[in-house]
Amino acid sequence: MHTSSSPRHTLTRCLCPVMAAVALLLSLGFQPMALAHDPAAHSHASHNTKPEQMAWGVAGQAKAVQRTVSFSMDDNMRFTPHRLTVKLGETLRIRVHNKGKAMHEFVIGTQAENAQHAELMVKFPNMQHDAPYMAHVPPGQSADLIWTFNRAGQFEFACLMAGHYQAGMVGVIDVVDASANASANTNDMADGEVRRIDKATGKITLKHGEIKNLDMPSMTMVFQVKDPSALNSLKVGDKVKFRAEQSGGVYVVTTMEIVK
Repeated sequence: MHTSSSPRHTLTRCLCPVMAAVALLLSLGFQPMALAHDPAAHSHASHNTKPEQMAWGVAGQAKAVQRTVSFSMDDNMRFTPHRLTVKLGETLRIRVHNKGKAMHEFVIGTQAENAQHAELMVKFPNMQHDAPYMAHVPPGQSADLIWTFNRAGQFEFACLMAGHYQAGMVGVIDVVDASANASANTNDMADGEVRRIDKATGKITLKHGEIKNLDMPSMTMVFQVKDPSALNSLKVGDKVKFRAEQSGGVYVVTTMEIVK
């Protein structure tokens, strides 16, 4: 004799395949559909995993912040300021204010990464994503992100809302390795001997060796000094190391130190 299953058992048998499918999707990283760039979905304080190293840096810690930089963005699809220079290794708190009436965002990345992401946002405007290098800011509100720039190079900040990047809503971040620049400047320094000092005109005559950055051979010539006060500590006969540049047709000593 056939015995009918109870409604509860029937429901359980129906739900089991569904629940198994949902579990499989979740295990593969699927997230339920939500409004693209929903600010409520972006709570970076909840990131408990180790920060992921990106080509443009890594998520920073509040206690490591060295300075705060503020940006505004508006419906003209522009950032103010549109360029930022950062020292390699510097941790910044980036504070972004949305002055417009539309949703905007601030996303750090390489030019290639941002361009690819922007294309995807046009194709899939409801795509949901979250990362510590992006801030999604509703109209009239502000948001912060903390980022450590531990990779030198030129990067971008951009709004990747559908169509915004294509409208020119992008800026530039230059991450500069100060130690590398100092080393390069040291290599550019030439040897010289002071032959004459003219404090009244801010000029110095040097008998010098090869000046590599100017492709200039050894000779004796007159230079303008960028900082005339540097002449106060010099006397004729001093051995110096110096760096010179050409500016407006004039050769200018920009850096000089006495060799002891």
